[in-house]
Amino acid sequence: MIHTDDLPVEERFDFWRDHLFRQVVAPMRIACDDPAGFRGSIDSMDLGAVHVSAVEASPCGAYRTSRMIRQSDPEMFQVAVNLRGETSITQDRRCALSHPSDLVLYHTSRPHQIQTGFGRNATHGVMVVFPAQLLPLPARKVERLTATPLSGREGIGALIPEFLTRLVDGADQYGPADRSRLGGVLTDLLTALLAHRLDADAALQPTTRQRVLLLRVHEFIQRHLTDPDLSPATIAAAHGISVRTLHRLFQTEDATVAEWIRAQRLEHCRRDLSDPALGDRPIHAVATRWGFPAPAHFTRAFSAAYGVTPQEYRSRHDLDRILDWHA
Repeated sequence: MIHTDDLPVEERFDFWRDHLFRQVVAPMRIACDDPAGFRGSIDSMDLGAVHVSAVEASPCGAYRTSRMIRQSDPEMFQVAVNLRGETSITQDRRCALSHPSDLVLYHTSRPHQIQTGFGRNATHGVMVVFPAQLLPLPARKVERLTATPLSGREGIGALIPEFLTRLVDGADQYGPADRSRLGGVLTDLLTALLAHRLDADAALQPTTRQRVLLLRVHEFIQRHLTDPDLSPATIAAAHGISVRTLHRLFQTEDATVAEWIRAQRLEHCRRDLSDPALGDRPIHAVATRWGFPAPAHFTRAFSAAYGVTPQEYRSRHDLDRILDWHA
């Protein structure tokens, strides 16, 4: 974990420049027009062979030259996922201007240049680094996509920024085995996105296609939890598959489709009941909002999941807040 705010102002940019030249997977040179005002942070996590870093930085430029590549080249692909601000990445005579939710692929083995932020606007994004051999796609074809914006606002691409945001926000919750599995899921998502862009879906393994489809189904369910008509039939129809195929997808989830939907709805209810901003909202209104129109059914389901009734859960959290306030 790197945070320049922990350092004296006059040391921040020098520390950042030294870190990115000596400590990262593919060293780069850094330049900044306002080194005295520079601020940056990097929070990293390893997911098996995949390395993920959440990065925030003041506007600066970075470049990797042929000489630097000859000195050290891990032969990695990198994917920059932009969450806030604008970034430009230049490689292979192409330049991609990346807006929020865009993804850009580039390779450590060829010179490239990165400009993060413009004017005084800082950028926030996630960097994914992985060995080229992890992609089950022809390398020559994949390299056609370097320094080309890939949309993260629709289709398969929309799953990736959301996945990475949740991943880095919950980094301390995952054990080594969890991280390895999450690295596999992330690789599958990136592979599916690149294959779609290259029209190379036939190269994907069936297991990869299934995992990506399951993630798309999860995302669809989350967006439609408040819809009282949400059902296996509507979910299957939205994804062009049969209900039987949908149920087969969930065999790896240790829950049926209906059980998974109910668990997600209960979790949203639990969050609302513990939210002080929603303290005046009746419990039945919370339940109805998240797809439980029958109060008695909601109480039974909530009690079975959390061991207390909805009223007891809310009262307990109200008491905790009062005690904290008086402490």
